[in-house]
Amino acid sequence: MEQWITDFMTHYGYIGVFILVFLEYVIHPFPSEIILTFAGFMTSQSELNIIIVCLLTILGAVLGALVLYSIGALIGEERLYKFIHKRGKYIGIKTQDLDKTIQWLDKYGHWAIFIGRFIPIVRTLISLPAGITKMNLPV
Repeated sequence: MEQWITDFMTHYGYIGVFILVFLEYVIHPFPSEIILTFAGFMTSQSELNIIIVCLLTILGAVLGALVLYSIGALIGEERLYKFIHKRGKYIGIKTQDLDKTIQWLDKYGHWAIFIGRFIPIVRTLISLPAGITKMNLPV
């Protein structure tokens, strides 16, 4: 996988870095830690500028989080529960997990989102339940 990531970044340059980070947030194919490590490495091995790479990774992450927030807001809580009940076993999520997440968001609000952004995997997924609960928060 490492070779594929570096090849992708080498071939597509800045847009490749942006696409990988954006996809990581939207469909979570691999952790951002891997992408960012290789993006940093590529700045020392190619013509990529570290400042531009940093700005594009931030942009990719924010746009990816906005996509998940919007999906959550459009789907709504009821449809998500139906989806998890029918297909949650295929993605490893139970309705009890969704219950806990929504209760946590209701209880801690803005702080739940803030703290969730620092936890790997949670940071990319926290935007979806935030959208579902229609919290008026920065993603």
